[in-house]
Parts: sequence; C-alpha cells; structure tokens
Amino acid sequence: MPEIREYELFEVHEPVSQTIPFVYNSPHSGRIYPPEFIAQSRLEGISIRRSEDHYVDELFGAAVDLGAPLLLANFPRAYLDVNREPYELDPRMFDGLLPPYANINSLRVAGGLGTIPRIVAENMEIYARRLPVQEGLERVESVYKPYHSTLRRLIARTHVQFGFGVLIDCHSMPGNVRVAGSSARPDFIIGDRYGTSASAELSRTAIGILEEMGFAAIRNKPYAGGFITEHYGRPSRGLHALQIEVNRSIYVDEITLEKRPDFGIVATAITSFMRQMADYVDKFFGDQALAAE
Repeated sequence: MPEIREYELFEVHEPVSQTIPFVYNSPHSGRIYPPEFIAQSRLEGISIRRSEDHYVDELFGAAVDLGAPLLLANFPRAYLDVNREPYELDPRMFDGLLPPYANINSLRVAGGLGTIPRIVAENMEIYARRLPVQEGLERVESVYKPYHSTLRRLIARTHVQFGFGVLIDCHSMPGNVRVAGSSARPDFIIGDRYGTSASAELSRTAIGILEEMGFAAIRNKPYAGGFITEHYGRPSRGLHALQIEVNRSIYVDEITLEKRPDFGIVATAITSFMRQMADYVDKFFGDQALAAE
C-alpha cells in the first residue's frame, strides 16, 4: 500500500470555476493506509478495507465537470472517521486517560465506530493492542480538524457566492441492507436527518430523480445521515445537507472489492442524478432560498 503523506491526507478537486451551489464530499472512500497503522492492526489485506465506501469518490467524480468542488479523503475510515464528533473516543482502546471533553458514552462509541474506530464491518477488531492516548488525539489534530476546516471553507465560499448552498455527503452501504419490516433492498438512501438538515422538497426531488431512473430509493431508513449532515445542514440559513448512500452490490463485488462490469453504468446514472439536482435547484430552489434570506 502506498505511504500516506500529510499533503495527501485529502484532496479538493475544483472546477475551473464553481457554477452550481453544491459541494460534494466523500469522507469514507480513502484507501491509502499508513504503514504504521497497518503495523498496529491485527487485520490485513481486504479485511482491513471492509469499512471503505469503495470507489465512491469515482462514482461522484463528475461533480467537478458539472461545476462543483469535490472533497475526498485519502486516509481510510478505519484509521479515522470524520463523520463523527471530533472526540467520540472509546477509553477501552487507549493506554492513559482521555481528556474530560471526550464523548465516551455515545452509541457510536459503544458500537465500536467512534472517531477512531475499534472495529471494521462484521465486528472485526482492528487493533492488536491499546493505542497511546496522545496518538489518538494527534490523529484528531492532524487529520480530522484540517479536513473539517477545508469542508467548512468550501461550504462558506459556496454560501457567499450563491446566497445558499447544498452539501451532498456521499457514501456507500452494504448490499444486505433492507428496509425495516420489509425484504425490499434499496439501491439508494437519501438522508436528511428526518427533515432537519435540508429542505423536504430537496429530499423528495432527489428520491424522485432516482426513481425515475429505475432505482429503488428511500428516505432516512436506516441511514438518516451522520455527524456531517447534522452539523452542516442549516436550512433556515440556506445551508442544506443531504447524505446519499449507494448500495455497493450494484457496482462492486463485496468479496473481492473489484468493480463490477456495471460500474460505468452506475457512475453515469449518478452523473445524471447530479446534473438533474443542479437543474432543479437552478430552476426552482434558488429563488425561494434567496427570497427567504
């Protein structure tokens, strides 16, 4: 695996000029594993990669051609998860005392999926031994905080330029996800934190576009959006945040992690989705958002 360097922790892919009020973010598609992290882990090969949102950065890569910036992580989610509060940390993982401001009691920490995860998918323990507390805090300082600083800058710039902004937080989900009480398998899930992070019209439009293309799309169940969607979505201020989950099984082999032959078809469909969302916002959403300010 290639060595990760500080300047490669994440990238912003920018259009020549931003022409649409969207920011795209892919926080879990990173696949550069620091060698010191691999040395600490009891997992290797494909096992350590089970938490990746495989190739989501590529699926949404055309956002740049459409006129929106795309922020993407190169570091893996198993190393640090920026879709959490900055200090959701599990004291059982560390040698030494965590600072008093650490959130050690969240449900995500209890499940092993805090800011520094204890497990990857299928409850596989990552670490062979406890980490020094200082190392965990250093990951927050050197990776988490710069990432969110960059995301805030992109959102603020968009808000200033257009008077409002739409953040699309891009993820993938396991192929075995089902709707509660049903055997239905969604191809996409749109999350808006149950209507608190984005306009309901925007969410319904996203669902409608996907359904028109023949996909099974639902809203908020079982993924309503994580910390990023909740933290940055402020509809009353003209800042809207949607999380989109793509079913991995439609574009990647979940055993080998190789792209399926239909990968290009799915990527083309997602490009169409992004274009139609931009057209909708341009025609119907912008005037309302601006009028409300």
